[in-house]
Amino acid sequence: MASFSIQTRTLANGEIRFKATVTVKKNSSIIHREAKTFKRKELARTWGRNKTSELEEFGINQSKASSIGELLDQFIDDRNLWDNTGRTKQYVIKMLRDCDIAAIQSDQLKTSDLIEHCKIRKATGTKPQTIYHDIAYLRSVMKKSLPVFNIKSSPEIFEEAVPILIDMKLVGKSTKRTRRPTEDEIERLKEGLLKRQEFHANGKMRIPYIDILDFSILTCMRIGEVCKLRWDDLNEAHKTILIRDRKDPRKKEGNHMIAPLLGGSFDIMMKQPRSHELIFPYNSRSVTAGFQRVRNMLGITDLRFHDLRREGASRLFEKGYSIEEVAQVTGHRNLNILWQVYTQLFPHKLHDKFNE
Repeated sequence: MASFSIQTRTLANGEIRFKATVTVKKNSSIIHREAKTFKRKELARTWGRNKTSELEEFGINQSKASSIGELLDQFIDDRNLWDNTGRTKQYVIKMLRDCDIAAIQSDQLKTSDLIEHCKIRKATGTKPQTIYHDIAYLRSVMKKSLPVFNIKSSPEIFEEAVPILIDMKLVGKSTKRTRRPTEDEIERLKEGLLKRQEFHANGKMRIPYIDILDFSILTCMRIGEVCKLRWDDLNEAHKTILIRDRKDPRKKEGNHMIAPLLGGSFDIMMKQPRSHELIFPYNSRSVTAGFQRVRNMLGITDLRFHDLRREGASRLFEKGYSIEEVAQVTGHRNLNILWQVYTQLFPHKLHDKFNE
């Protein structure tokens, strides 16, 4: 049976250390013992609990270590894990496979190793918000190493490392984005998109950029959601539509939601040709690429297609809709995220509301 204990030690310089010792007994005799020292008691306790669980489940010497690179390879090769991993996370994991940190043994990763990795990434011009993904996704893989691959690792090291990396400003979470297009920018974008639309009028799949732009603002939908809408999911009587597999941080599939088609969005949808099972049968990347080309040509800076979702949500708030009502449109289950990230009210709009 495995158990652990924690002893407090005082170094010569007066600093406190906490030594966690894991012991395995059989017939009242100790058959295995290992220990590790930490600066914080909670880290020692976490390591002791994890190590005890590992020994209880797999026994002594049943699990093995590997290089972090080999662990990442196993994660990539496991279809059940890899196929359910988002595109950004897949990109980061493949990138980590080619970094120096991949050569370190999975159970010997230290805070200093993570600091060195982040310094190298920062030296290449990578922003702290992006480097944070390296740490978060590596931690996610290492948490799965023992239960999935029977590979020993040290995911508990991240509890010590992350606060230090934040203090050193090597990693940082993304700042709140507040960009909304101005009325002038929207008009200029429409003019530019109309020219692009007319230029490609002879194509077999002419993209109705203006309709999609207006529809995206009115419905607050992501461009990926717009391009997957189906005629079969439209309820003309209620002016609603079913959005399949709507993005949710806790639920990857089956997150279907019925959304109202407010304003002129229903009319925009109804004028689309019914020659395909999809209402907007276009590649979302092609739509975004066309938007970006026109935006760059016009010299409009720091504006993304996804900002149209914020524009739509902010307009609804400015019209007086409650946060619960806006959430029915945007699909947010967490109202704090909706208010903090997808709301950017124009102060001058308050005059219109006051006059009403």
